[in-house]
Amino acid sequence: MTFHSWLIYLVLVLVACSTPGPAVLFIMTNVTLYGWKKAIFSALGNITGLLLMGIVAVTGLGALLNASELFFNLVKYAGAIYLVYLGIRLFMQKGIDLNELQGQFNPAEKSGLKIYLQAAGVALSNPKAIVFLTALFPEFIVLEAPLAGQFAILISTLMFFSFVFLMGYALLAHRAKFWLLKPQRMKRFGQVSGSIFVAFGALLATTEH
Repeated sequence: MTFHSWLIYLVLVLVACSTPGPAVLFIMTNVTLYGWKKAIFSALGNITGLLLMGIVAVTGLGALLNASELFFNLVKYAGAIYLVYLGIRLFMQKGIDLNELQGQFNPAEKSGLKIYLQAAGVALSNPKAIVFLTALFPEFIVLEAPLAGQFAILISTLMFFSFVFLMGYALLAHRAKFWLLKPQRMKRFGQVSGSIFVAFGALLATTEH
């Protein structure tokens, strides 16, 4: 892989990572609900999901997703159900009283491990991302050169910038937390976020292969 090819790949990665999606919504919601310190778990969960998707893409499962309508639909609907489930959970989230918390978030409300696993689940919930990586990686890999090193460069670039952009969105949510952290506003925020997650799930379920 040449440096010029990597620069083209970098532009695609920057566009993909800067575009708000389920991962961005997930980290902003969790930062608002549980505090800035929990953002790292969400970002790490997301890039773990990206790493797993990258491995799936290069081991041939991505090609199977692309070729098999049945297999693709099974993964697609499983991902859609998971996003809808998260959306309903957020929609039912009760408001948090800022006075009761005395200006502090309650870190015990949700463990870092749970946020990490859910973030990884969000990243893995869309089979189209695996198909995207399956189609994208071969365009930048030189078959005559060692594949492991090239894959490491491609996936690490994607993981790094995904992490950076997610933490940037988390910072935006952190700065807005004290405006949002009122019982009624927090309830409305959860309802809006939950509705968007449900919409993501419905959109995923209804899109074609």
